[in-house]
Amino acid sequence: MASPRLLNKIAIVIGGGSSNPDGGPSNGQAAAITFARQGATVIVADRVIEAAQQTVEEIEKEGGRAFARLADVTNADHLASLMSWTEDQFGRIDVLHNNVGIEAIGDVVDTTEEAWDLVHDVNLKGAFLACKFAVPIMRKQGGGSIINISSTASLRWSTGRFLAYNSSKAALNHMSRIMARQHAADKVRVNVVIPGMIDTPHIRTLYKDMSPDELRAKLAERDKTCPMGRQGSCWDVANAALFFASDESSYVTGALLPVDGGLSI
Repeated sequence: MASPRLLNKIAIVIGGGSSNPDGGPSNGQAAAITFARQGATVIVADRVIEAAQQTVEEIEKEGGRAFARLADVTNADHLASLMSWTEDQFGRIDVLHNNVGIEAIGDVVDTTEEAWDLVHDVNLKGAFLACKFAVPIMRKQGGGSIINISSTASLRWSTGRFLAYNSSKAALNHMSRIMARQHAADKVRVNVVIPGMIDTPHIRTLYKDMSPDELRAKLAERDKTCPMGRQGSCWDVANAALFFASDESSYVTGALLPVDGGLSI
């Protein structure tokens, strides 16, 4: 029987709560559960502590080990505290998984300055700050794995009017590659998972004003858009992140891995 792929590793998942009040995992929650199933102790961080605790309870039901921590990625003090608490409690940080992202509808003309700043603060600056406080710990311990969650919106034009989101995720890709090269000698790996159309609770939040029939039609339309004939699931994204978190990817850094069923080709 194969050993768990993350045995004895300490993993932080930022954005690890579910955004679905009716249940059902988000990308971040699925990553946290997957890491725990593979033997990691998981620190589940979220700006809503109840959402983080819900993920912890799901992990504990399966016999895993996890802890909930409050972390708003727009607050540098929260992220500094998260990293220092984890180091104090466990002596190391092996995996940092940045899974936070928001959108604002608008193109270059009608996106407000406030919306532009907020999207970039959450999607880009939040990952920057998390890495800023985690990298020194990883360097000191001799290495670690950072996984940033981007989007195919960072690679290509789409019919959705989400300019700030597209821009922030494209910048996240490049920041990740620069960090990967800069810290390769430190054995701190930085990789990016690029999901395409994924059927998650967040999608239902975007279409929350639709009737049930309209939502079903929208989801079916999204399925047809995908070359494989279906949207991906949160577990598809989590499994890609698991590869980057594990020692199986010990010689992989600076990679942009699409998880999109061929949509970006």
